[in-house]
Amino acid sequence: MKSNSKKQIVSSNRRARFNYEISESIEAGILLRGSEIKSIRDGKINISEGYVQIRKNGAWLHNVHIAPYQPGGINGQHKPLRVRKLLLNKKEQKKILLAMSKENLTIIPTSVYLKTRLAKVEIALAKGKKNVDKRNTIKKRESDRDINRSLKNRQ
Repeated sequence: MKSNSKKQIVSSNRRARFNYEISESIEAGILLRGSEIKSIRDGKINISEGYVQIRKNGAWLHNVHIAPYQPGGINGQHKPLRVRKLLLNKKEQKKILLAMSKENLTIIPTSVYLKTRLAKVEIALAKGKKNVDKRNTIKKRESDRDINRSLKNRQ
């Protein structure tokens, strides 16, 4: 297997950086069925409402919608919102649980991508932002745009 294999991003959670303060991100595999991987390759996945729960028997991805694969027919289709297992080793799970116990953190999926032939999900430890923090983020972004615009006009 290549060490520097390319990532083909299929879906990203664009609102994650706005709604959460992201502290650390981890790559995890997803346990999928045949029709699910085909739908992901077609880009028919929505992770904006997704979250991760860690239990005794592993990490589980909830609320991620993978559309049914149309050419597959009616038989053998998957449920679009089924709970999917994430492939993390015990060391990574313990690390996440330790970080979650120290602070009030949530685990959210930030992006889904294809690495070689495998579907991977990037999950992040995140803390929810308050409305004031969101407003400050918007103000900072707008002021940066104004500064860049004025510098561009000078040149």
